[in-house]
Amino acid sequence: MSYLSDSTINYPRSGIRVMFELASQYPDAINLSVGEPNFETPGHIKIAAIKAITEGLTKYNPNAGMYELREAIAEKYGRDLGYHIEAENVMVTVGGMEAVFLSLAAILNHGDEVIVPDPGYPNYAGTISILGGKVVRVPLYEEYGFKLQAEDLEKAITPKTKALILNYPSNPLGAIMDKESIEKIAEVVKRHNIVVVSDEVYDKIIYDGNVHYSISQIEDVRKQVLIVNSLSKSYAMTGWRVGFIIGDKEIIGNMPKLQEGVVSCLPPFIQKAAVAALKGPQTCVDEMLEHYARRRDLITDGLNSIKGFNCPKSGGTFYAFANIKSFGKSSEEFAKELLKEARVVCVPGSAFGEMGEGYIRFSFANSDENLVEAVRRIKEYVEKSY
Repeated sequence: MSYLSDSTINYPRSGIRVMFELASQYPDAINLSVGEPNFETPGHIKIAAIKAITEGLTKYNPNAGMYELREAIAEKYGRDLGYHIEAENVMVTVGGMEAVFLSLAAILNHGDEVIVPDPGYPNYAGTISILGGKVVRVPLYEEYGFKLQAEDLEKAITPKTKALILNYPSNPLGAIMDKESIEKIAEVVKRHNIVVVSDEVYDKIIYDGNVHYSISQIEDVRKQVLIVNSLSKSYAMTGWRVGFIIGDKEIIGNMPKLQEGVVSCLPPFIQKAAVAALKGPQTCVDEMLEHYARRRDLITDGLNSIKGFNCPKSGGTFYAFANIKSFGKSSEEFAKELLKEARVVCVPGSAFGEMGEGYIRFSFANSDENLVEAVRRIKEYVEKSY
């Protein structure tokens, strides 16, 4: 007899982690699988955390987060998004994934349907399932730049639809959504009165002079939008686990009691570091973006120089989503080939959903040297084998 719950047994295993663990057998491999900045957390942020510890900020604090941090988030994102946000509109979480969890936990009843993008971040499905919801996948197509099409969203909606997860800039696709496309999505959202969990953790990593446009900037649907964000990617703070949610006060006001039953609170010295990140100089963000832009070109141009690869240039994030259909292999087969034969770790597109088959995701959050060498290895292997 198994004592495990059905939700535990059926929880989908991350295809990203599968490749990451397989790569441990090849210590000489270049790892382009995990989405983690290869930069150190900026010094002024570390200093703020150390100072907070020496001052004794090591105790419990409010479940919703320190008011100082909530105010800092409200001030910065209100300025960035162009509308008034108050501290009461903000919930501090343990990373972006807990922000997704609390957002869905606050709104879902058993059997509610949640529309998720396909290809899309794989952890959405597991969270929805644990909460008793049903995953409904909506396809994204390369021919449309992987932008969610309003008519495809409309087709996926049923009387049981409660929410849509919108993720732009997109992991794994590197795609962004322009204002006009977002407005079309908002019309559907408004018409069917569904909640949008807008995952915007890559909002500061965007290229070519483009500007991130959030669905929350459309006043007609703002009360229906929960923005999920974190400091992990923008400030190279993945291990600090600072996330947050911005949304309607009624929904946000009920989240602290859920937080109490999960992790209680984020450590206050980490929250002090987060305040320093948001209120301190933003040159560190700009500098990292410059490096990512150069590395995007290195990996994209490099892959496109290899016969069989077709890799569009990412509009945001630090991911390249390459079409490998011409090789006639499944994405998992091809990814394993590249690991074993070329010693390059990447993630099969099938890890991100059925529509990801035929693609490979590469993270270019790595050094220039490693990216150039990875391309060289792949090119050498492909020219020899295909």
